[in-house]
Amino acid sequence: MNISDYLTSNRLVYVLIGGIALIVFVTFIIILSRLGGGTANRDDVVLEFWGVFDDQSTFDDIIDTYEQENPNVTIRYTALPFADYEGEVVDALAADRGPDIWMIHHTWLPKHLDKLAQAPERIAGEEEPFFTFAEFQNTFVDVATSDLTNNRNIYAMPLYVDTLALYYNRDRFATAGIALPPETWTAFNEVVPQLVQRDENQNIVQAAIPLGTGRNVNRSTDILMMLMLQNGTQMVNDQGGAATFARSVNGEPVGENALTYYTDFANPTKRVYTWNDAQHYSVDAFADGTAAMMINYSHQIPLIRSINPRLNFAVAPVPQHNQTDARTYASYWAPAVSRGSESATEAWRFVRYLASSRGAIPYLEASQRPAARRDLINEQQHDPDVGVFARQALTAQSWFQPDNGAIETIFADMIDNVILGKQTIRGALEEAQSMVSVLLGRL
Repeated sequence: MNISDYLTSNRLVYVLIGGIALIVFVTFIIILSRLGGGTANRDDVVLEFWGVFDDQSTFDDIIDTYEQENPNVTIRYTALPFADYEGEVVDALAADRGPDIWMIHHTWLPKHLDKLAQAPERIAGEEEPFFTFAEFQNTFVDVATSDLTNNRNIYAMPLYVDTLALYYNRDRFATAGIALPPETWTAFNEVVPQLVQRDENQNIVQAAIPLGTGRNVNRSTDILMMLMLQNGTQMVNDQGGAATFARSVNGEPVGENALTYYTDFANPTKRVYTWNDAQHYSVDAFADGTAAMMINYSHQIPLIRSINPRLNFAVAPVPQHNQTDARTYASYWAPAVSRGSESATEAWRFVRYLASSRGAIPYLEASQRPAARRDLINEQQHDPDVGVFARQALTAQSWFQPDNGAIETIFADMIDNVILGKQTIRGALEEAQSMVSVLLGRL
């Protein structure tokens, strides 16, 4: 071999060694990147998360933890005012500048289904299914399955579920000689006259409870819906295409009975008369002690304490029509993913984390809300503030609503038209049913 051949041979060896070294170096870098957080082959993403009622501090710790474990993800949370929230989200999505994740009201799935991305069945690189329908049913309370899934597809995951419960003033009960809050509506009817106080002109100066009217009772429409659901009213038909709450069930006018029962509390001719539209707002009346009871959600607890820190009150399960088939009404918001999101998979990963016990526990502690997860209800059930609401989540119900805001107005008008004598119970109920059916026909 001459010198030229020798040099050429050595150059080939050097090139081969250099190529091998390069391959080893690149492989080493890939391995390191995978060990450093599992984000190889996942592009950096920024997720816009919009919510309502929860401020930034509620999610700070959750987001910080998630971003540390997923360094390719940045999450920006924005809280919007309730009055503007739905319109802002819809407009933003239409203009292709909307959020990747947004909180939806539990009744919004029918009218916003076309704007939402369903949870994926599987994600590439993950051995297990993302989150199955059966897993959803086993993890969350039943009302969440009814509200947030469609055709066994998941469209949102709840962080909490609030319910209507009975607030009562311990001092007012003690003065009236009432030892325990009523558990049934029959017992409730007996308690009401004992708590009402009138002046010499028969004007109500202390109400038993704000019930019977529409506009000056906070969540009056939810209370009426709860009464309907408790006595077996079918709110819509099985296809969800028409309202049916004015129809009889097994020969009983259950919808009429519920509306009659509710409005009787504002009827001066009835024994349970305790409220009228001249009374001040229900939450204020309970907070200042001029109402002995109130039916409402858990988020009113801190408000009442801020208004009257010395008020001696407690919360009990809402009275029942049938104690062997307990029912209350649910109200909650849940994170969902926009169909138009360019980072829908990463958005769903974060929603899944939010609804996991690791995400839900710090959320519930920060927001002081009752749990939606069955395992966390067991932990909350003895909490002096939210325990009642958490336990009731297991029997909470809702119904298929095409537009919750419009329905709230329809039901409030129905109540007021009855107590003002503008319509009969039957006439008001049938008109409301017809109006809701029109809304359902637009879906």
